Amino acid sequence: MPTALITGASAGLGEEFSRQLAARGADLVLVARSVETLEDLAAELRESHGISVEVLAADLVITDDLARVTARIVQPEQPIDLLINNAGFGLPLHFADNPIEDEVRHLRLHVEAPLHLMHAALGAMRGRGGRIINVASVAGFISRSTYSACKQWLIGFSRWANAEYARDGVTVTALCPGFTHTNFHERMGLAPGREGIPAIGWLHAKDVVSVGLRDAARGNAVSVPSLRYKIVVALTKVLPTALTAGAARRGRV
Repeated sequence: MPTALITGASAGLGEEFSRQLAARGADLVLVARSVETLEDLAAELRESHGISVEVLAADLVITDDLARVTARIVQPEQPIDLLINNAGFGLPLHFADNPIEDEVRHLRLHVEAPLHLMHAALGAMRGRGGRIINVASVAGFISRSTYSACKQWLIGFSRWANAEYARDGVTVTALCPGFTHTNFHERMGLAPGREGIPAIGWLHAKDVVSVGLRDAARGNAVSVPSLRYKIVVALTKVLPTALTAGAARRGRV
């Protein structure tokens, strides 16, 4: 069976990826900072699905931890067939008011860490095949602080890499959900309903992950779950930046 390495696997979309892939019979390497939560999830998935689950506790903004995860990706005797770059966190939208140390950590986790892991994965997958899913966001199509800029980079790089490495049997997909029911917003100190987004604007993690896995299997460079967010992305191409940026101030995706 294939082996998937998932960052940010302890909660949210990372946990949902773990559950859906385990149900399909894939072996897993789970990466996150919270080792206790990972161990509990790993034990549950082993028991429920009879798969192999490795736990790799790591903070990807720490150089040594990132190096350990990179080393696991390039292990030839236990190859990784699917890399899911999912780890991330949000910051308040007022860049000038945020501590620069938080902004640097944010940049390293959303851009530098995936860059390292993709470099390792592409080198190991070339010739034998594999898939990479980068969890980006609809925010990547909208001008809005550093979160948007990081996701724009991830989308742009995924598009290029998907075309460049298709000849080597490797696909790279940027998964771009909109507002999704996870603990992402709570971790930012925002209570449910505080985003000012109507119920119709919210997606379920199960659906986001299912669509992402489907589109990655099809070799799509960009995956936008749900018709309503496909429409949002289409509108960002024709509406003025000032208008989309103003609307984006209402929430975080």
